[in-house]
Amino acid sequence: MKIFLTGAFGNVGVSTLEELLKRGHQVKCFDIRNSFNEKIFKRYKDKVEVFWGDLRNIEDIKRAVDNEEFDVVVHLAFIIPKLSTTGLESEKAPDIAREINVGGTGNLVKVLKGLPKTPKIIFTSSLHIYGRTQDKEPPRTVFDIPQPVEHYSHHKLQCEEIIKSSGLEWSIFRLAATLPLRLKLDSGMFDVPLNNRMEFVHTKDVGLAIANGVESEEIWRKILHIGGGRDCQLYYGDMTERILSSIGVGMLPEEAFTKIPFPTDWLDTEESQKILKYQTRGLDDYIKEVKELMGYKIYLIKIFKPFIRIGLLLKSKYYKNICLSVYGRELLEKVHKDEILSNAFYLKNIVVKYQ
Repeated sequence: MKIFLTGAFGNVGVSTLEELLKRGHQVKCFDIRNSFNEKIFKRYKDKVEVFWGDLRNIEDIKRAVDNEEFDVVVHLAFIIPKLSTTGLESEKAPDIAREINVGGTGNLVKVLKGLPKTPKIIFTSSLHIYGRTQDKEPPRTVFDIPQPVEHYSHHKLQCEEIIKSSGLEWSIFRLAATLPLRLKLDSGMFDVPLNNRMEFVHTKDVGLAIANGVESEEIWRKILHIGGGRDCQLYYGDMTERILSSIGVGMLPEEAFTKIPFPTDWLDTEESQKILKYQTRGLDDYIKEVKELMGYKIYLIKIFKPFIRIGLLLKSKYYKNICLSVYGRELLEKVHKDEILSNAFYLKNIVVKYQ
């Protein structure tokens, strides 16, 4: 089959691309040109076609498809809240993000409808569209009423409506938390309460689900949840502790994390698993792959653990707010001293700095 893949060099894009190529599909990639994407493309340059373009420019999309006959379009390209390789974040630059996410999806649909042979389309949405649901009994089903709270989830929901009303044959995959294998710890990690329900799904299992979906006759006109299954239904605190402990950082204080519920939950994936048979990996598999990719950096983390922990804590606005109070200064002093008393080399520079 001939596949047009947008956002081909992102997290889910690479997983999908690799799975499609394994099956012998012909893939044409569409993505924004930057140094990160060019580096990823070099791995596949002899196996795929690529068109560097911007979804905001409808002429780019027209030139990319150039009246070719595609069987399926897999639309992944999107500006996300954090960790985007574009450097943009949907919550910090909502107007630009909307132009790319919603406007770009509209442009893509318009071009596809004008092709001699209209392809089917798979669009990846998100569990974020359900909003803050920690007060409800899990799991979330595809029949739950969306209540988006971020620009990102509003954009996803608007794109779902564009896809459903396009006249194309469509399927929408609402993804659970799909962490990149290229682990990056930033301030966003503190924006989820430790007691928040969160379903994990391995990025490679998402790629497997999409590739199986491309070849399926059962997914069309359906909205499907793509999650890791019961074994991947976790609380954020447990998930974070397992990841941080595995790479040598260790769990961070509860005070560093927000108390405001986050828009993730556990999902009903019975139908998607029955059709797509994609749930093959869990969090332990993810952790193993992350550690393999980090290589020697694991040993550096162990050596510089006190510095790394302090650096991470200083990224938490919640922790820094606490540190402005008397209690906070005492807490900070205690945490830092506990960690460095056995490391005399660090004592002078760190303790003095944070007292």
